[in-house]
Amino acid sequence: MLNNKNFALIGASGYIAPRHMKAIKDTGNNLVAALDKNDSVGIIDSYFPNAYFFTEFERFERFVDKYHRANDKKIEYVSIATPNYLHDSHIRFALRNNSHAICEKPLVLKPQNIDLLKIIENETGKKVYNILQLRLHKSIIELKEKVLRELEQNPGKVYDVDLTYLTRRGKWYFVSWKGDISKSGGVAANIGVHFFDMLTFIFGNVVENIVHLKQDDTNSGYLKLKNANVRWFLSVNYDYIPDNIKAIGQTTFRSITVDGEEFEFSEGFTELHTRSYEEILKGNGFGLDEAYISINTVYDIQNSSPIGLKGEYHPFCKKILG
Repeated sequence: MLNNKNFALIGASGYIAPRHMKAIKDTGNNLVAALDKNDSVGIIDSYFPNAYFFTEFERFERFVDKYHRANDKKIEYVSIATPNYLHDSHIRFALRNNSHAICEKPLVLKPQNIDLLKIIENETGKKVYNILQLRLHKSIIELKEKVLRELEQNPGKVYDVDLTYLTRRGKWYFVSWKGDISKSGGVAANIGVHFFDMLTFIFGNVVENIVHLKQDDTNSGYLKLKNANVRWFLSVNYDYIPDNIKAIGQTTFRSITVDGEEFEFSEGFTELHTRSYEEILKGNGFGLDEAYISINTVYDIQNSSPIGLKGEYHPFCKKILG
């Protein structure tokens, strides 16, 4: 397939960057330039060995500007895989350089920034797309369709949902930007935002948001959605992973139950960035409006005071507060 769209990538050395490179390649497009202050980016050779690479934003910005001014050249999309607190600025850069923006989650850290980005979209005529890949997962689409069918029969039905996600992170995590809540948004934003998006995608908007536990490595709370009561627990502390999971050598535990029944969606993740790009290129990507609910949810969690073991708390809270 011939390359037909030109891309730039900001955040080329991060964990998630290769998925963006692969998605650009898989959709038959071309990576023109990449930026990262760290130069451990040899992975680019596996996808786009001819891409220009910059470690300084100023030189990258100059290249993009000059590239746009060449009569027959254009960068249609800027992909953004940088630390969370930089997303807003890099999206603005993309739009103001006449490119659409494709950004990792969380899109921004404050919901009011979405309102401001809408203004810039209108000024520039360019779009912001958020990678919300769980919405494209086959099992999640099937669950959403099942819930919609059941709600047609019983519009007042309210599901009971437990979300539990624990994944080990070493000491590096708290030294990096991820450990700085002002830069990451905290645990809920780092490892939970896509789950919150998935749950509101299926069960409707947030009616009530209560935080029971908030520590540097663990957040837990309760969400009342339009059609579900959700108890959730998120942690990067290995100690809280169930013993039976540790016994088989695993460092991640993920569980979602719906009315007491385990919802299995552990497979089918590998191509979701490519699927996201395919939809974006067809004009069907998830934009600012789709991102708003999950961003508002994690922002409220970040700015709420925990109430402890009161009300509908997740049973894992007793591991810490009991």
